[in-house]
Amino acid sequence: MIMLAGGSRISYHLRECDHCFFGLGLGLGLGLGFYSTSIIQLSFASPPNPCSSTPITPATHHLLRRSKSTSSPSCHRIQSKSPGEFPTLSSCFSQQEEDHELPSKGLSPVSGGIVALGKFDALHIGHRELAIQAAKVGPPFLLSFVGMAEILGWELRAPIVAKCDRKRILSSWAPYCGNIAPAEFQMEFSSVRHLTPRQFIEKLSKELGVCGVVVGENYRFGYRAAGDALKLVRLCEEYGMGAYVIESVMDKNHYARNMNSSDSKERGQVSSTRVRRALAVGDMRYVSELLGRKHRLILMAKDQEGLTHNRSRLSIPKSCLLNLAPKEGLYEKCSIFIADEKLVPCKVVIDTTSIHVEMDEVDSSNIVGNQDFHFFRIEFGD
Repeated sequence: MIMLAGGSRISYHLRECDHCFFGLGLGLGLGLGFYSTSIIQLSFASPPNPCSSTPITPATHHLLRRSKSTSSPSCHRIQSKSPGEFPTLSSCFSQQEEDHELPSKGLSPVSGGIVALGKFDALHIGHRELAIQAAKVGPPFLLSFVGMAEILGWELRAPIVAKCDRKRILSSWAPYCGNIAPAEFQMEFSSVRHLTPRQFIEKLSKELGVCGVVVGENYRFGYRAAGDALKLVRLCEEYGMGAYVIESVMDKNHYARNMNSSDSKERGQVSSTRVRRALAVGDMRYVSELLGRKHRLILMAKDQEGLTHNRSRLSIPKSCLLNLAPKEGLYEKCSIFIADEKLVPCKVVIDTTSIHVEMDEVDSSNIVGNQDFHFFRIEFGD
């Protein structure tokens, strides 16, 4: 745990929350069946900038040097043509350099980096696209907030991605992000809950040493969601940070029939809510499209309590679930991991109390073994 000035706290302990900071609207991404993404706003203040108010680490200097190298009239500083209007910009990122150095000891973990702001519950293809665009400019980070449900009295819900599985997913994004796996850091919601939009951007700049921010076009921030993407761009420029606002990417299948809707989510915008809805109806093909990978269910059992098995069938209580399962029913094209990361084909039956795994190739006793703790990883095919 790292304490920052003003009582801020960044935690390496990953916790899940179901709503984003101050009314966020995200849902972006690339992948099969989705429209491509474009950058619709880039703002860089002329160096020197407030990022230098923190000690210039190698990573920070690295980023500032790259900002200078993009100082052509079309890329160095882009101003909005009029309130609410973003100029189109799709090619102002310089090439990703091979090395990203970590900030010096004593600085915040995101110092000198480019942070994508969001909820990141599902780690879907939209979130991946935010990380991709951040990595084109500097060291990529996902920055989100924890403790909202507890503070605001919301009902806690099972996470889409198990906490212990998040690092694996972020590592799988490295090929898309210049061979760098995005790092994930979280702040306590209580430390930012009452901040105005200006105070929040000032916190990113002066306390955290952030040098750039990537958000979706529907992003809102600050107390009572007072700030929108345009305000974020203007404030970031004032504080000397790059601001990158990315246009929403729509699911073609849902976009076509809802294209006249004023609600971007109803038009098919990729979102964690959409993933939850797909899981709720058991549409695993659609879940895979939204996530850009197969959904992985993880269960943890202690001392074999509640486990039952015979030669070809393993039953695990739902109380062992670490993340959100699909609706009750039969799923044919699944796999379960056994020793040495071997994937074994299986069928999965979900009922009101248990997850039942049926296998033909492996005796279930070989999976259960005699350990004190058992982790079961099940992937759902299309």
